[in-house]
Order: sequence, then C-alpha cells, then structure tokens
Amino acid sequence: MKTAHLEEAFRRAGFELDEERAEKFGLYLDLLQKWNKKHNLIASSTAEEIVNRHFLDSLSLVKCFRDLRVEWRGGRVADVGSGAGFPGCPLKIYLREFKLFLIESSHKRCAFLQHLKVVIGEDWEVICRRAEEVEDSFDIVLARALGKFEDIAPLLEKLSTGYVFVMKGKEIEDKWIRELGYSPFEISLPGIPRYFILYKRLSPPSR
Repeated sequence: MKTAHLEEAFRRAGFELDEERAEKFGLYLDLLQKWNKKHNLIASSTAEEIVNRHFLDSLSLVKCFRDLRVEWRGGRVADVGSGAGFPGCPLKIYLREFKLFLIESSHKRCAFLQHLKVVIGEDWEVICRRAEEVEDSFDIVLARALGKFEDIAPLLEKLSTGYVFVMKGKEIEDKWIRELGYSPFEISLPGIPRYFILYKRLSPPSR
C-alpha cells in the first residue's frame, strides 16, 4: 500500500498522520506481511485488512482516551497478549508520549515485536512471558481478543493501578457491567463494524 493511500485510510477514520508516522505505519505493514507468510502472526493478510482490522481498530482507543479524559502522557501502558503488537504498537506510534510494555508469551511473536521496534525506530519493552507471571504494575492496561472476559478481567486489574481497557467486539453482557463494574464505550469507524471497548477506572488519576 502506497503511503498516500495509507494516509487517506487513516484520514477517513479521523486520524491525521504526519510524514514520520505514515512512514512508520508503512514499514509496520510491510514487515507484518513478510513475517506473516512464514509465521502466521495474524489471520488478516491484505494491506486493507491489516489497516482496518488492526491499525485503525487499535487507534479507536485514542477516541476512548480523549472522550474519557484519560491522562496517558508520561504513563506506563501495558498491552496484555499483544500478539503482533495490537493495540499497543499503533497507539505508541500515534500518541508517542508514554512508556509501552508488550506482554506476550509466544516467542515468535516476541521476536517480531523486538525486530519491529528496531526497523521503525520506536522504543518499547517486550515482556516475553505469560501475563500471570508478570509482577509489575502499570497505569493503563490494554487487552484485545484474550478470551472469556470473566477470566481475564481479574488478571488485568491485578496489573493495573489506574485503568483497564478491553476491546470486546460487537456483543457485551449485562453482567460485565452490573457485576464486574465495567462501562461500555461504543466505537464506530469507517470500514469497521460497530463494536465496544469495555473500561474500568480502578483509582483516581495520579497526574
């Protein structure tokens, strides 16, 4: 995908890219497609699918942060079960001003994430272990497509001192709101079916 087409896709979704960010997303796209042929990192394979289902989907958290007035600048953000870097890496490229930790247990995906940061010139820490084994804590914890919500929510909350955001898809259950204390944030972007991000504030912001 040419840089101009990439920039236009982001612009239609409400995300303006400067030259540096556009170049980094272009390199990310190229590298992901090359690795995916051998290592099957993601199901989506075409450039358009990757941009819509992974890059723009990840950046929907930007709208969530802004509308909820979440202070992410200078914070420690963990992406749990990061896979090929989603949603953490696109957020880091776009927002920049936070420290990113990618928690991923697959060694081939960890290798990709380490290589990616060198290729695009970004700075994040890859924690190559199961989330249950991580003893650190973070201001904001993110997760996408991790499995049964009732099982993962306590783990994510254990890692967080501030906010938890879980990208859950089109359907949410009332008990997640009523019993677990999460709130839904509706996302609607061009080319992406409407879906929800569930979020929970665990403590008042420290900044």
